[in-house]
Amino acid sequence: MQLSETANGVSKPGLDPRVLRRFALRYSLVIILALFLVTLAISNRSFLTVSNMNVILIQVAANALLATGATFVILTGGIDLSVGSVVGLSGVAAALFAQNDGALTCAEAIGIGVLAGAAIGAFNGALVAFAKVPPFVATLGNMTVASGLAFVFSDGQPISGLSDQFLGLAGNVAGISIPVLVMVVVVAVSWIVLARTKFGMHVYAVGGNPHAARVAGVSLRFIRFAVYTIGGALAGLAGVLLASRATAGIATSGTGYELNAIAAAVIGGISLAGGRGSMIGTVFGFLIIGVLDNGLNIINVSPFYQLIVKGLIIIGAVFVDSLTHRTDD
Repeated sequence: MQLSETANGVSKPGLDPRVLRRFALRYSLVIILALFLVTLAISNRSFLTVSNMNVILIQVAANALLATGATFVILTGGIDLSVGSVVGLSGVAAALFAQNDGALTCAEAIGIGVLAGAAIGAFNGALVAFAKVPPFVATLGNMTVASGLAFVFSDGQPISGLSDQFLGLAGNVAGISIPVLVMVVVVAVSWIVLARTKFGMHVYAVGGNPHAARVAGVSLRFIRFAVYTIGGALAGLAGVLLASRATAGIATSGTGYELNAIAAAVIGGISLAGGRGSMIGTVFGFLIIGVLDNGLNIINVSPFYQLIVKGLIIIGAVFVDSLTHRTDD
């Protein structure tokens, strides 16, 4: 209980408006997600069911991987526009190796898909870290390169006829969807890396104050190269999982995914200026997008209006982030 002042200067018991404002801003993501869940549950009884919650988790798994990669990149003050095309390229590359039966072949297909993504990510990182190409330009160019490679390797056609082992990646283990398990493991490991390791501390330092980080002995080039490689590898893994779910490697399967990934990170409080935000925030970000997409589809809202709503939420998230840190300052 705080003491709030009246107009005549006499203090009386009550909640200080500033405390309430600070609380609302700090827990805005929790509040927004709860409001969406309650509103959509009231609008449609089938929304808040176990089966639909499972559907949402499966649907957000790929975006969760991309948003996790985007978190690493954006924390350094960068941006990666190529991950949507990398998803398509990695799915095609994995599918080409997944047309034969055998556990070894399946493992090779997964590895090829992830490596394809990591290669594009490493190329992005090299351009940004060593060639000093602006991240927007470097990743925009590689978005086109990756998309072109996907069409070349697939000849513009879906790569189907995949092995049962590879298609099993879309299945369940102990009643839990494999993509959801992968999502949980990746997010948990990423949280540990960012919050508990020297590498994570360096990621924040590079985005927060590059000059101070350099003086402190942090290798800016290595960190920038590493985060883009991580982002590419996670996009590759997302491409593999999507190819398994779609039962084919499709060059266009990741179209527009880069925007959802960036949106999830930004909604989760990752500052586009770098150096600020957390993996926990990103989790809320991709859950909010997943709940919103699923719920609006259930209540039959036009996809065109969904784009408007999502855009307004992104703008609102950036505004709330600005207010939060203005308050802290």
